[in-house]
Amino acid sequence: MATRERIEVLDGYRILDLTDDRGHLAGLLLAQLGAEVVLCEPPVGHRTRHHGPYVDDVADPERSIEYLVYNRGKHSVMIEDPTQIAELAVHCDAVIACGAFNVDLDALRTDNPQLVTGSITPFGETGPKTDWAATDLTIAASSGTMSLTGDRDRAPVRIGSPQTWHNAAVDTAGAILMALHERQTSGLGQHVDTSAQQSFVDCTQFQMMAVLTGGEVPVRLPGAVNLGGFLIPWVYECADGYVTVTFLFGPMIAPFTSRLRTWVCEEGCCDAELRDNNWVDFGMAIVEGRESMDTFDHAIKCLTAFVATKTKSELLERALSDNLLIAPVTTTADVLALDHLGVRDYWQPVEMPRSGGPEPVRLCGAMAKTTGNPLADLPATPRLGAHTGQYLTTDGRAGPAITSRPRPELAPTGRSMERPLEDVKILDFMWALAGPGATRTLADYGATVVKVESELKPDVLRGVHPFIGEEGGQENALQFHSINAGKLDLTLDLSLPVARDVILDLVAWCDVLTESFSPKAMANWGLTYDVLREVNPELVMFSSCLMGQTGPLRMYAGFGTMAAAIAGFYPVTGWPDRIPAGPFTAYTDYISPKLGVMLILSALAERDRTGHGQHIDFAQMEGALHFLATEFADEEINGRTAGRNGNADRHMCPHSVYPTAGDDRWVAIACETDAQWGALAGLLVEAASDNSDLGHALSAIGADADLADLDVAGRRARSDAIDAAITAWTEPEEAAAIEATLQQCGVPTHRVNDAVDLMADPQIVAREHFLSVPHAKHGHTWVEDSNFDLSRTPGRPLWGGPMFGEHNMEVLEGILGYNADKVAELVIAGAIT
Repeated sequence: MATRERIEVLDGYRILDLTDDRGHLAGLLLAQLGAEVVLCEPPVGHRTRHHGPYVDDVADPERSIEYLVYNRGKHSVMIEDPTQIAELAVHCDAVIACGAFNVDLDALRTDNPQLVTGSITPFGETGPKTDWAATDLTIAASSGTMSLTGDRDRAPVRIGSPQTWHNAAVDTAGAILMALHERQTSGLGQHVDTSAQQSFVDCTQFQMMAVLTGGEVPVRLPGAVNLGGFLIPWVYECADGYVTVTFLFGPMIAPFTSRLRTWVCEEGCCDAELRDNNWVDFGMAIVEGRESMDTFDHAIKCLTAFVATKTKSELLERALSDNLLIAPVTTTADVLALDHLGVRDYWQPVEMPRSGGPEPVRLCGAMAKTTGNPLADLPATPRLGAHTGQYLTTDGRAGPAITSRPRPELAPTGRSMERPLEDVKILDFMWALAGPGATRTLADYGATVVKVESELKPDVLRGVHPFIGEEGGQENALQFHSINAGKLDLTLDLSLPVARDVILDLVAWCDVLTESFSPKAMANWGLTYDVLREVNPELVMFSSCLMGQTGPLRMYAGFGTMAAAIAGFYPVTGWPDRIPAGPFTAYTDYISPKLGVMLILSALAERDRTGHGQHIDFAQMEGALHFLATEFADEEINGRTAGRNGNADRHMCPHSVYPTAGDDRWVAIACETDAQWGALAGLLVEAASDNSDLGHALSAIGADADLADLDVAGRRARSDAIDAAITAWTEPEEAAAIEATLQQCGVPTHRVNDAVDLMADPQIVAREHFLSVPHAKHGHTWVEDSNFDLSRTPGRPLWGGPMFGEHNMEVLEGILGYNADKVAELVIAGAIT
């Protein structure tokens, strides 16, 4: 193969980064993909410069770990006048904003019609909550995700390390790449409007939609989930910590369960009758009365006793050798020590300002590996304003660094595509959640996606709750309907050579092939990238699995619950005196599609520029580590292992979830500034005249000065007493009343939405997040909409997830041009299932 000149994937693109912690992950990942990212900072610096933890715990704006982690590879320009932003934007391809600067994005696009702008806000730029004050805590509450997270007998919790802005940031970066793709045709930019609330609704795994079809409101369970009446524990205590174990039944999971039961029986922890149970049919047997729930309860007790005798390493070793669905719950220290990441050379050494002098430390590395140019190793984060003189002249005009380097030449046709990806063709072998979520987003925005499956091995989501009418069946699953909306379905038996020939014809047709099997599956079918690129040299192949295509854990197969455990999300979520609650089930399955969209679109951008395709090796765990990057760096630098702390926050106080009137009704309240605390304190004092419990609670705070004058350190020192006072105020009140009162005062507040609340949320309703779309069997079904809007070329799902083989003829005759005789041959051969 000819040697290729090294060109970064997004080489030539220039991004103006106006974000703070509400979006800085977007710029980091775009820089990793090769874009030139210009970070604008106010004279006092990016606000995360003033957030701990700090390197060696020395408080210094140049030593903030969060800032150093998420702003690597960027160019720091100090902005003293808003007109300077306009000067820079004229020479940029895209701008990402989050409210850190007061900037008119419409005006920037007027001055530069090719500019793509992106805005990250709590609730989006339209709808009744556009101006609501919000933080990560209150957005998590608004999304429905918090109602599913934590212990049933305590307040709901957020994921311990803030996640909502990261989800919105990656959605925005992907949307910007869509708009830049469309710009190649039209020559015009447009605006991306991202709602952090909608981005985080993704993390409910479609469970909110159960109420749309008459199902029950899902509730939180620590380290467990309720599936169709079965309380399924995920988290088990083992000899030296915790592990997750996926113990389920049904045709896709039963083989894993049977192998696990065999081991449990070998160790004397269950009898042969339980080992040999029909786990394929077990759920239906319970429903029909052929089995008793006592059997299920007994199986859980046996498993619990067995796991308690084994260490995390013993369980992981057997999971690898016997293909079991077990994952260790790893701490930040465990993840840094994981041999698999060392073998894959994941961590990037970056020089940090240490007390004894500069020293390299390990930070999160490339979010994927490619056969093309590797993603960039990013240089250390710049000092405040380090590049100002290069990008701005002394009179505030654009400087030589930005004027001398031209942006990519455009050759627009003058035609505007109705949807930005309507010229993209995808052959989709994805299954379950993490993979299909990416191709679903691409389909929303116009890509033609042909999903390949087989009745012999159906997509696992066809059998997962919630169902239309609560009736099981392969065409009734709302999760499948939503995550495969807008796709064409082709059913092929890939064990047959004639079916493989059909696939090769589709490879010649498509731009992108996506798959989410274990690393050996495509090889077993003779469909490796080396084979496929002989058919289509410009093919982009995207492989998504838990741990990647190489390394000692490469054959470690399973679900996002396992990747979330092994990536460190479980130990930081929940209460310190309880087992890890973990994020709601398969957290990495919810964030991986967002990263997948970025990777696929950036690879297409490189292909369009160079004519070369590539194979992307995306390990879901490695991508997810960026969402906990501060915690890993704090462990690496300060030796501080991240743990569970309920809803407490490093920087804000009060910052918690409080009970309100009614059963399991809660409200999230966060004070980000002294002014917000002053407003809340005033309300507490005023309400105390009619609430004796509140009066007593306020007196217990024991403030030496006026309550409203307490700074964050003073509030943190009295946090338990302050929480007790807020509880005394909220507990007899309706959540909606507390929410309205505090929002009027500018205090970030939101009730904890459950499924019913979310469906009625005026913001969700106004932005039409839950859509009724056509379905071949049911007439219509429910799906979730995209998390962002594109101003000029919007997208949305056109139909619900397809029925088996619904589009066989459309694909075979319409796309491939097969005649009736050839189609008949395939049917007779059994290739079309």
